[in-house]
Amino acid sequence: MALLDQFSRRAEELRVLNIRVVRNGELIASADWDEEIRRNQYSASKSVTSAAVGLAVREGLLSLDERLVDAFPGEIPSEPSPFLGEARLRDLLTMGLGQDRGCLMGADRLALDRDDWVRYSLALPFVNKPGRVFAYSNVGPYLAGVLVQRRAGCDMVNYLMPRLFAPLGIHRPWWECDPAGYTFGAGGLMLSVSDLARFAQLYAWKGSWKGKQILSPEWVEESTAVRIDNGHEGYGYLFWRGPDNTFRADGKYGQFGIVAPDKNAVIAVNAENRGGDLLHHIHETVIRAL
Repeated sequence: MALLDQFSRRAEELRVLNIRVVRNGELIASADWDEEIRRNQYSASKSVTSAAVGLAVREGLLSLDERLVDAFPGEIPSEPSPFLGEARLRDLLTMGLGQDRGCLMGADRLALDRDDWVRYSLALPFVNKPGRVFAYSNVGPYLAGVLVQRRAGCDMVNYLMPRLFAPLGIHRPWWECDPAGYTFGAGGLMLSVSDLARFAQLYAWKGSWKGKQILSPEWVEESTAVRIDNGHEGYGYLFWRGPDNTFRADGKYGQFGIVAPDKNAVIAVNAENRGGDLLHHIHETVIRAL
């Protein structure tokens, strides 16, 4: 039986659009239920922001131990809560920022009646000690992306073109921006499924690509290990941990860049899945079949 035969039986039901399976760096299976085009990767974009932070840390532009009150001095509320005072850059990457609800999510951004999203984000209540409670939100990765851009002096796409996208063979992508022009590091990056597969393969190869070390292997290991308890397999720096010792970039409606180290494999999927457990189906019919 071909690798994708069992997976394909439910692909249309689960509204899968494209899948690519790479093993040992070679494409071993692929299928398309729609043409391959660039699509919104939704929150899989967060993992690309994680890579940008790793690059900026290596270049000395950022430190994970920076306090937010020092990194954003002009936008901190006049009377910051003690928990905001404790929050550090690393807390932006773990969904453990200390806020208790998701903000800057999909439709919220369209309805937001202000243009300064940085000031808005930092004025939201900090009700938990940073690093303790997982609360999924776009605020952390958005602020992390803003900080990269401020320190680099350019938007995220321009920062990543020579450092990440071009070396991986990814043509200049489009990425959603906030009203002030900052790249929205929490979502809205347009990539194809093959682009997503290349990004995941970079992590499978511990930051190396065709003989060039793009990300440090230490950053790849640190950012994809469990950094906070999310009630499931754990969460790293804007990467989800998964079954079968996997980790992944994960976007709404089934945009997945899954790395399976035990199989030396990468699975990239684009979908419009609005119901049904697509991720479970991938693990049952593809990853465990490798």
